[in-house]
Amino acid sequence: MNPSGLKLAYLCAIINAMIIGFSFLFTKIALEFAEPMDTLTFRFAASFAAMSIPVLMGRVRLNYRGKKLYKVLLLATLYPLGFFTLQSYGLKYAASSEGGILFAFTPVLTMLLAFLFLKETTTLLQKLSIGLSVSGVLFIFIMKGSRIDWSNMTGIILLFLSCLAVAGYSVLARRLLKSFSPAEITYVMLGIAFLSFLAVSLAGHAATGTLSQLFSPLASGTFIAAILYLGILSTLVTALSSNYALSKIEASKMSVFSNLSTIVSIAAGALLLGEEVRLYHIAGSVLIIAGVMGTNLLGKKGERQVLNRAKAG
Repeated sequence: MNPSGLKLAYLCAIINAMIIGFSFLFTKIALEFAEPMDTLTFRFAASFAAMSIPVLMGRVRLNYRGKKLYKVLLLATLYPLGFFTLQSYGLKYAASSEGGILFAFTPVLTMLLAFLFLKETTTLLQKLSIGLSVSGVLFIFIMKGSRIDWSNMTGIILLFLSCLAVAGYSVLARRLLKSFSPAEITYVMLGIAFLSFLAVSLAGHAATGTLSQLFSPLASGTFIAAILYLGILSTLVTALSSNYALSKIEASKMSVFSNLSTIVSIAAGALLLGEEVRLYHIAGSVLIIAGVMGTNLLGKKGERQVLNRAKAG
């Protein structure tokens, strides 16, 4: 593989995690002005419009001729449709902290699905590294006093399914990227998501007679700023970057980068909201970073080097 392409893929994975880490803050801001489904509608409207401009200008070339487009439609049902729908309804019954705890296990689910469907194998040290990254996220949430309330089984199941949808997306995208470009997959995903969420939002407002309220949040500059971040950076850029990274990196290696968003969320809270950073935040962040590095560096070659050093010692 081209070394420069691989470096760019890892850079995309890191940027992806950083943007997502800040997205939680902007989502909170947007939800102060609009309902969740309306927020998703505007979010994907912004992302689809932003990508449509270079497509219509011919700067981004798309070619779907002779390709199995239905597979991309299936991909879109997993993410963003499946993920956001399951997450939204899951958070109705469970706390956001429970969602964060369950989402930490996404790399584990991705590793299992990648093994089953892509025949991707991981070494023992990589498996331990993925576990280390997950434990770092869990440590932070547990030290914050977060727990999973097993009485909220409906919410827990829905949130687990949302994690499974993301894992399934990573695995299926990895396969489809052999015949589709990252831009071709991203454009279909964004278009389907925008039209689907718009239809649901319009139907909901029409049923309650509040159709005029759909566009009222646009009167706020703060809401527009939050939507632009969520739509352009947190949706369009992350979709393109993650799809590009998945075209170069194994799904299990790519997925573990998602846990870095926890560190970015902590930093965002400290820098923008004045939240206190405690010792357990730092300890958990070290575990996460060590897990991400181990997963991507301790392949078969890296594992042999570690074992040889251990024997030499």
